[in-house]
Amino acid sequence: MTEPIPLPVDGVASLLEARTVDLEARTVDEPPSDGAARPARDDRAARRGLAAAERARRRYERQEVRRFTKRSRLRRATWITVLASVVGLAAAAVAIAYSPLMALREVRVEGASRIAAAEVRAAFADRVGTPLPLIAPDEVQRALSQFPLIETYSTETVPPGTLVVRIVERTPVGVIDTSGGLVSVDAAGVVVERLDAQPDELPMIEVEGGVDDPAFLAAGRALRSLPADLRGAISTASAASSDDVRFELESGATVIWGSPDEAALKTSVLQDLMAAVPPDQVGRYDVSAPLNPVTG
Repeated sequence: MTEPIPLPVDGVASLLEARTVDLEARTVDEPPSDGAARPARDDRAARRGLAAAERARRRYERQEVRRFTKRSRLRRATWITVLASVVGLAAAAVAIAYSPLMALREVRVEGASRIAAAEVRAAFADRVGTPLPLIAPDEVQRALSQFPLIETYSTETVPPGTLVVRIVERTPVGVIDTSGGLVSVDAAGVVVERLDAQPDELPMIEVEGGVDDPAFLAAGRALRSLPADLRGAISTASAASSDDVRFELESGATVIWGSPDEAALKTSVLQDLMAAVPPDQVGRYDVSAPLNPVTG
């Protein structure tokens, strides 16, 4: 808060007081007929001088206030300008984002091999012409839900009008024999492909309860955790329960895997055992307790 700085008006007040005394003296000493109007004129002049001094004082105070608040006013003006610029840019960005300039015109599909990319693009045909920000995630999910071979996906918008759909397809881990023939399935039991014969790189999965049985899911998880070369050495995978997964190797040896837990450790131990004692020289590898493996 800037305090008013008084002007030296004492001189004006003293002058007014002196003139008032002088006028009183003249009123007493001088005859009224020689200058009756002079005291009134002097009084008015003194009042005008005092008013002028008051105006000068107020002017001076305003100048001082402006001088001392210049920095804060500049700061305030700068913030107002910045805020207005940000609001303006945001409004312009929103206007452009929801304008026809940002309408969907192309769907680019990446990662599809078993799934036809053209079919995925066709699933978004009804959204062509829609501004990209208005394409909601649940709409994308509905469009892609008709493709059971999609395990996971991600999307990216590329201005001005491209939607990129990145697909991770389901990976087959084994083969099951159904009433309709052989099919490859992923770890969740989803059919990936129909087959005429069992591929060399995929084991046959034999579980009595079917793909929805916990034993099948345990076998699928165990197979998925294996590297491709080790999985290719397995001829059959079976499970009597979710804690009793077993593999039969091409050599005839059995691998007792147990539960699908600790898969990385079990894989490492099994590879070390197979390197130390080849499968054609042993009948069993038991890694169900990986810290205490057994061969026999």
